[in-house]
Amino acid sequence: MASVLKESKGERTIVVAGLPVGHFDDQILTILVKSHFQDSKNKGGVVEDVRYPTRTRGVAYVTFEEKKVAENVLREKEHYLGEKGGLFPLTVSHFSEKVFSSVNAILDLSIFQSRDYLQSLVRDMERKNPTLCFRSLEDNGRVSVQGSFPAIKKLKESLLLQASSLFGKNRSLISEQEKRSRQSPRKSPQRSGNSLESLEPSGPETPSSGEIVVLDTDVFLYLKKKRSFYENMLKKYHVLCQERVNGEITTIYIKNAQVGSQPNYEKLVKEYIEKYAHALHFELKKETLVLEGNEMREKRNIKLACEQLSSRYLLVLMNFYETHIDIIGPSSDIYSFKKEVMKLIRQTVR
Repeated sequence: MASVLKESKGERTIVVAGLPVGHFDDQILTILVKSHFQDSKNKGGVVEDVRYPTRTRGVAYVTFEEKKVAENVLREKEHYLGEKGGLFPLTVSHFSEKVFSSVNAILDLSIFQSRDYLQSLVRDMERKNPTLCFRSLEDNGRVSVQGSFPAIKKLKESLLLQASSLFGKNRSLISEQEKRSRQSPRKSPQRSGNSLESLEPSGPETPSSGEIVVLDTDVFLYLKKKRSFYENMLKKYHVLCQERVNGEITTIYIKNAQVGSQPNYEKLVKEYIEKYAHALHFELKKETLVLEGNEMREKRNIKLACEQLSSRYLLVLMNFYETHIDIIGPSSDIYSFKKEVMKLIRQTVR
């Protein structure tokens, strides 16, 4: 009797993010997820297993009995958990041994100025993003947030749009004030809580034109330092990129470098970067070599071992910090690289 080989579990598994943490307990959420993905209306089928909770808040792993069901579910553009009146949008993606599944980011909200408004904004973000963990708002307008990279990316893109809108409104108000001043030169502008100075946002300017891309910092650094694709694309399409690294999140502002460049080049470059970064997100593995707590000689030996192997592992990116060294690259390269680093360190100790 011929046997049918079952597809690997990874091929039959999807990652589901955006679960409404806090609205249901873990057991009920697991039942709701299983029910949703078994429903034929959602292109689902027989669910073999639902793994929840996981290490990443608001993320579950769903394994189907058949690979084709997982593929059908992934093709479905929108998934909502719950009934009418209480629908929660879900983000569904391919399963992979991702290292960048959960990140910490620091959001600078100082551009929004008012302390009361900032507190209200943070409460609103917590309500709309139940899968993210927010820490207390700091006096300088910064707040630390932890969660899946896609969720943080979506949040930051939303904030950038709000900041851009605020900046545009402030510019319009200033222009209107200037216009009135020119029409009535004898009248001096009022100095009050709504003075001209207070209309300018206190944070860095957000470009009113061009495109914005938000990436995981590790993925961005690898893309820029280890793949010629990034620099070659900027030259090919004559665009400039202003890069702002903020912890584990990097924001790229894309603008045409030449007057008369086709406007769609900015959008085209954005799409290329996002697609390439998305592929790297699933391809790369990250390991950390801890320096903190070691003696000076041990730290030096670890750094020397990494530098000694760098010429042999061209696909491995090393980021050196005071407390640790991050090594990023394809899984097989990272495994071999770390193994040889440990070997060199042991030889040095002897």
